[in-house]
Amino acid sequence: MIEIVCIPVLSDNYVWLVHEPASGETMVVDPAVAEPVLAAADARGWTITQIWNTHWHPDHTGGNAEIKAATGCTITGPAAEAARIPTLDVKVGEGDRAALGSVSAQVIDVPAHTAGHIAYYLPTEDVAFVGDTLFAMGCGRLFEGTPEQMFENMQKLKALPGDTAVYCAHEYTQSNGRYALVAEPGNAAIASRMAAVDAARARGEPTVPTTIALEQETNPFMRAKDAQELGRRRAEKDGFKG
Repeated sequence: MIEIVCIPVLSDNYVWLVHEPASGETMVVDPAVAEPVLAAADARGWTITQIWNTHWHPDHTGGNAEIKAATGCTITGPAAEAARIPTLDVKVGEGDRAALGSVSAQVIDVPAHTAGHIAYYLPTEDVAFVGDTLFAMGCGRLFEGTPEQMFENMQKLKALPGDTAVYCAHEYTQSNGRYALVAEPGNAAIASRMAAVDAARARGEPTVPTTIALEQETNPFMRAKDAQELGRRRAEKDGFKG
């Protein structure tokens, strides 16, 4: 069993520190910055051996160079974005695998937020690291892609087992949930979830990871019936002030 540690950084980013005890390997998902990540690993006696990037944005890769300089770690990320992530050592895409010790991850192409965005699915651990593609009750903005691409992403992720724990990269759940209540006013599961989310945030607790099953019940983007509906909802959310 892997161990996963949440490291909150910047204003609302989550960096995930992942340890595989059998091999002693430790990996970082999308390090926005280096110092708190190195400190978290050091506090646990872990040595970072890998970084896995989901996409090129600086708040996901900004710590790459400093962590690599400090640890000599190997950096894996999307082949399609290699030109924008100069620290990459291993370039992967759909159908490739990444490994942390004996734990294998399937690489899934999920373009739209960025053109080469990928996710990592670890079937033996029931875990997926999805970057900025899927959020709790939300999805990433369509900076470099289309509603059709994001709809296809939702179908790929929806096909994962329902108990898959989904680790996204931002604490956006309250904002997403407020829009979800407007998008699906008759969805009692959203209202119930928002009460739990608001309570967790009041206690200063993260609202992620989520699960695929929970997103199927409460995420208006995963629940969109087609790309047109997803695109309309994404445009509404972009301008949503609730």
